[in-house]
Amino acid sequence: MKVALVHYWLVTMRGGEKVLESLCKMFPQADIYTNVYNPDAVSDIIKSHKVYTTKVNKYPFAKKLYQKYMPFMPKALMDLDLTGYDLIISSESGPAKGVCPAPDAFHICYCHTPMRYLWDMYHEYFSKSNPVVRFFMKKMIPSLRLWDVTSSNLVDCFVANSHYVAARIKRYYQRDAKIIYPPCAIEKYLDNPRNPQDFYIFFGQLVGYKRADIAIEACIKSGRKIVVIGDGKSKKAAEYTKSGLVTFTGRVSDEAIADYLSKAKALLFPGIEDFGIIPVEANAAGCPVLAYKKGGALDSVKENVTGLFFEEQTVDSLIKCIDDFEQNEAAFSNRKPYKDHVQQFSEEEFIKGINSILQEKKSML
Repeated sequence: MKVALVHYWLVTMRGGEKVLESLCKMFPQADIYTNVYNPDAVSDIIKSHKVYTTKVNKYPFAKKLYQKYMPFMPKALMDLDLTGYDLIISSESGPAKGVCPAPDAFHICYCHTPMRYLWDMYHEYFSKSNPVVRFFMKKMIPSLRLWDVTSSNLVDCFVANSHYVAARIKRYYQRDAKIIYPPCAIEKYLDNPRNPQDFYIFFGQLVGYKRADIAIEACIKSGRKIVVIGDGKSKKAAEYTKSGLVTFTGRVSDEAIADYLSKAKALLFPGIEDFGIIPVEANAAGCPVLAYKKGGALDSVKENVTGLFFEEQTVDSLIKCIDDFEQNEAAFSNRKPYKDHVQQFSEEEFIKGINSILQEKKSML
């Protein structure tokens, strides 16, 4: 069986690229197709495969400005010649599924998310863009939406990384999706020691939708300490640090992350994520998660076992959740429920899930 793996762009190593890594392990002879490729930014596992790029890779400063070239990617993907491949697996959160498979090929789309800036987060992206970008968004978004929906017809089987994403696939593409959780690096945290101290953590990029502001302001208002880990800058960082309760670390090493997870009372997760690998890693380390009750967190956190949910995306709602947690903190100290819960997010389970789809397809032939 000749296999092609299609990924939107390869310029960093994040959750989507970790999924691609696992697919590379499953299909060591597979070829990889992508819009933009920076070999210095990806793992040796990915680099061990033949990587082909679309013409977008040759555009000026493509490795940095790849997202600006989004309107050119649909045609670039459709120009790829994938005839001769029996199996195509596209890894989608930017354009990837829009390749044209041969009539007898089987196309699986592993969808991390339908493109947010085309659909449910369009107005947020639009409001925060400069006038030039807004002008082009108004011109291009309608045709990109049409292409996005039309290209969904080129997929034989959609796979979603959470129930939240499956619902969005149904909403925008009118397609059902199987749910297979992405592979998470749970093994490196399972034996993490736990010695909770008097602080909470927020972990993630400091971008708007992750709502670090809610976590920070909830801790300041309730007189609790918080450590904020991740890239980016908060506009109110100086104001927050004056409280003496907030510490910004910036990006830290994997060893430092493990150390923070061992010492934090809990991870605060106030944003809406498509899946949310960070809560899984926290749970693998035995660290409880206090999450907003929406999005992928509903899959990655087990309520009253590995964490708690708060109902409204507000400071006061999170404070109430923290209060409830601290009143019953001892109930979250047993490591076994955490270890049992996170097994479903292992690479082994991911591979089993993909193989089950292929076996089902084989039995139908």
